[in-house]
Amino acid sequence: MTQNPTSPSQGSPTPAMCVSQAALDEDLIHKALANPFRREILKWLKTPNAYFVQGSFDVGCGVPLNAIHARSGLSQSTVSAHVAALIEARLLVSTRVGQWMLLARCEAVIHAFAEGIRLHL
Repeated sequence: MTQNPTSPSQGSPTPAMCVSQAALDEDLIHKALANPFRREILKWLKTPNAYFVQGSFDVGCGVPLNAIHARSGLSQSTVSAHVAALIEARLLVSTRVGQWMLLARCEAVIHAFAEGIRLHL
């Protein structure tokens, strides 16, 4: 991948952008995490420098959807459907920069979900 999207003016998502306790939908999160490929996407985005070619984009702003598609080897529509489920569950945040859709984990939602499991299960 040689294209380099410009950085969004907002930067990485902040916890306030991702989660409030009232908005945390545990059922959607469980459904999203039930699929192994979706968990793989979350793993890739946790340490993007380990999984994506460095220098082709600024991972601090997120990873382009096409990089996830290229790494997966799956069809674009399949990857888009999986990413949509992760966004709906608020585990990922998408930021549009020109023609690019950059994806980043919403650590606040992941942390709140894990903490809820730790406390209640």
